[in-house]
Amino acid sequence: MHLLFEARESDSPYIEAVWRGLAGNDYAPVCPASGRWHLLFLKQNGKVNVSVEGPLTKATPVTQAEGTSWFGVTFRLGTFLSVVPVRNLLDERATLSLAATTSFELAGSSFQFPNYDNVETFVERLVREDLLVSDEIVKAVLAGYLPEMSLRTVRRRFLFATGLTYKAISQIERAKQAVDLLERGISLLDAAYQAGYADQSHMTRSLKHFIGYTPAHIARIGNGGNPE
Repeated sequence: MHLLFEARESDSPYIEAVWRGLAGNDYAPVCPASGRWHLLFLKQNGKVNVSVEGPLTKATPVTQAEGTSWFGVTFRLGTFLSVVPVRNLLDERATLSLAATTSFELAGSSFQFPNYDNVETFVERLVREDLLVSDEIVKAVLAGYLPEMSLRTVRRRFLFATGLTYKAISQIERAKQAVDLLERGISLLDAAYQAGYADQSHMTRSLKHFIGYTPAHIARIGNGGNPE
């Protein structure tokens, strides 16, 4: 056993996904790039570590000791903590101080550890206390609407709310789209075309950087083949 993992969606407008896992032996995945940031509660040897994990700009190997468990929240693009600037956390994490064995500190307040089933209540408190906010301009642009303001202002709003430019987010999303196409059995050439790459070589470079694997490797796994 390498990993026990499950995830669920949420009806919260601030949350993209809620997930939890338990590492088995030889757990060492490659985490793909992601424009989202996460709040992670990791338990190892009876001690809980709470951290804010920023967006990943490239595929990153991760290791966890056998028996380590975790519970995490992935937040929607445009949602951010007002007291922990996400622009400072690209490929990084910020560890939050514990207030007690079952609580942590954020902006001078103490918060009980949420869990996989009740995290929405925790997020609602963050919103009420103006610690978790959502940038409406970023959300509008992501939905395809161009606001009546300069591109420079829009760029600044994206960097503040997401830590990334709109172009960087688009590149990550295109790589994820290509992975989905390949896993569905679409040929490498057609996947490159449908995902908007200039050619197959362009897709290969992108997936190796953002996903950590070549298109051929992804296609082979998607078709039930041997990953080696």
